[in-house]
Amino acid sequence: MRVEGQPAYVLHARPWRETSLIVELLSRDHGRIAVVARGVQGAKRHPLRAALQPLQHLRLDFLPRGELGRLVQAEALDAAPLLQGDHLMAAFYLNELLLRLLPRQDPAPVLYERYGEVRAELAGAQPLAWTLRRFERDLLEALGYGLALDQTEDGERLDPAARYRLDPELGPVRDRGHDPSSTSGAALLALAEDRLPPSVQLAELRGALRGVLSSHLGPQRLKSWGMLSELARIRGSEEGRSAD
Repeated sequence: MRVEGQPAYVLHARPWRETSLIVELLSRDHGRIAVVARGVQGAKRHPLRAALQPLQHLRLDFLPRGELGRLVQAEALDAAPLLQGDHLMAAFYLNELLLRLLPRQDPAPVLYERYGEVRAELAGAQPLAWTLRRFERDLLEALGYGLALDQTEDGERLDPAARYRLDPELGPVRDRGHDPSSTSGAALLALAEDRLPPSVQLAELRGALRGVLSSHLGPQRLKSWGMLSELARIRGSEEGRSAD
């Protein structure tokens, strides 16, 4: 049965055969779907091809056919944010997370709405790291992997001055050995209460949430993680040379 007027965000598009694309989308009512867009090459098809770029918000008609549907038509609902540098890389990272963790054809209206919010935040003035940590938290919650970040498994409220290991199954576990990779209770409480923490605590949350996400992603790392690490290494080398 044809689906008409379905709003969706483009997560990824890749060439298929000579003139077509396979487009991965996060839709409002059908969750993550994949469709074939046939014959999108050529000047006359430029508006459609432009509407199928990552981050674009569109309205589409499609025919569901198992894992891979067929696009009938699509139109852009707005102009995708013009991101550059770290913000563009962050968008690719969030899209890759959804592609890896969100099952196809599993309705996720909360994630659809949240993606629209974070898409706007990426183009705003909010600290980028905080935007990412909040989305990671909300994604885990929406997928059923959410953790109580303000208390231990026993219901004990976190001590802001104590250190914790964020276990993917148990949540915060007290780390009395103060391992360097542990996270402060203050940082976890800030994330639980949606309060922007100091930069040091924000860096701690990055490692903690990456560990949880890795447990659900399995042995295959995200490509964007490797690219982000390489960018950080290059920046570090450049800063070192400029300081000499």
